Amino acid sequence: MKTQVPLEYNTFDDPFEVAEEPEQTSEDDLWFLPGPMEEEPDYLPPGTKSEPHETAVVDDWRQAEAGNAARLGRVAGRLGALDDRLHRGPEGWRHRLALIEAADLSWFVGDRVGSDRLALWMSMQLSGVQEDIGALARAAWAVRRLTGGPVPEADLPSFLDRRDPENVSDDAEPFADRAGGWLDLMAAAADLHPISRSCMGFHLWNLAGLGQQGDRMEAAVTAGRIAAGEGKGAAFAPMAMGGAGGLRASGPPAERLVRWLDGMENAILNATRHLDDIEAWSARAEIVMGPLSGRTPRALRVVLNEWPLLSARMAETLTGASRAAVQRNLAWMETRGLIREVTGQGRFRMWRGVV
Repeated sequence: MKTQVPLEYNTFDDPFEVAEEPEQTSEDDLWFLPGPMEEEPDYLPPGTKSEPHETAVVDDWRQAEAGNAARLGRVAGRLGALDDRLHRGPEGWRHRLALIEAADLSWFVGDRVGSDRLALWMSMQLSGVQEDIGALARAAWAVRRLTGGPVPEADLPSFLDRRDPENVSDDAEPFADRAGGWLDLMAAAADLHPISRSCMGFHLWNLAGLGQQGDRMEAAVTAGRIAAGEGKGAAFAPMAMGGAGGLRASGPPAERLVRWLDGMENAILNATRHLDDIEAWSARAEIVMGPLSGRTPRALRVVLNEWPLLSARMAETLTGASRAAVQRNLAWMETRGLIREVTGQGRFRMWRGVV
């Protein structure tokens, strides 16, 4: 038997040799393909391009209101109760709450005007040497607008006491146009509840170009008036008495509305408790001061209902009584525990009711 000799396999003679890859064809040789697309010329006239309509932002606030309907109803009920109580109560209660709200708002915007200094400024135009007259004027404006004045959504320039200067530059947008843009947004949200609409108006204030020094004070006062709606007693809805947390601007509309409602509810509760205290004090003061004759005792009770702090000079100006009669009655009330001195000074002393 013969052994077979293995044959060497020559790979160079392999008939199944792999064919070489074809050469890459340049795109320049592909004459049948279309050429590169050219950009179409812009035939639009020069200028700013159109933007989405500003009223589209109202839809976000509608969704925010729908998601907080229960909370909104509760706050609206508390505001209605406060409105009814102020409608049945003395006129001085509105002024008292407005003065407290304006003083708290001044701390929110950084002016830090106390109730005592604001009371002296509004009653007798008195201020300290180192006090900011502009801050006092802004707080006094807030008190006036929180108790009355033009309706914001009817005549915003008159409500804010703002007009364009005579030498305004051509590049600056007139204030009337900026106010008109904000009013258009508010009109587009007419279907919202006044409380929700006030929140939207406050947070869109700077977007409309209405911001200036003290703009947060103006925006908060305007929003407070709008939230009260057509109330018979409460001319404004308080926001700063609860700590002004609802005025913080951050997050989407839904979060802002939640903070707004919580802050307003806290402020309304604080205002209601304050009215409870002053009503109890008035009833007690009327009984204790019953034996006193003359018009000065009753006039002092009315003034102390209207002003949270009172000085002898303020009482003299507001009641029309003599300095001696005012000081005598204040001393009598202090000895009976109806009022107490809060400054601890020998001059420029201030009193408040003991509740």
